[in-house]
Amino acid sequence: MLTKKGKYGLKALVDLARLAPGETAFINDVAARNNIPKKFLDTILLELRNVGILRSKKGPGGGYSLSRPASEIRIGHVIRTLDGPLAPIRCASRTAYEACDDCADPETCQVRRSMTDVRDAIADILDNMTLEQFVADGGRIEPEKEEFPISAAS
Repeated sequence: MLTKKGKYGLKALVDLARLAPGETAFINDVAARNNIPKKFLDTILLELRNVGILRSKKGPGGGYSLSRPASEIRIGHVIRTLDGPLAPIRCASRTAYEACDDCADPETCQVRRSMTDVRDAIADILDNMTLEQFVADGGRIEPEKEEFPISAAS
């Protein structure tokens, strides 16, 4: 589940992605526009800056901005940065695997296998979604539609 930290981080990135090129925003303004507690947003933006998603500038004309185009920022990377692994349970994680205490054989565990499929589906969507797409249409990706021929008998 997406935490408040992840949700607030995404809201702040959407806000910053809507700035004109070269423009920056003060943290107080981003917090006010998005109804995010400023102190919490400070921590979130610092994490995003530390991994190279944001840049900050001090002094006149200072504030935060994206460090690269929104088309180069993947939502999966943002969520992993702020919330950790995408897997719904630790034993299904690629980056933070932890065996379950109650599992005799992780390789044949149906819960783990199913949650690994869930993790893969989540990662497939979020790792292929850019911030640019997220801003443009709320992150919706059109599912592939199956074509069903209409028979003459219909």
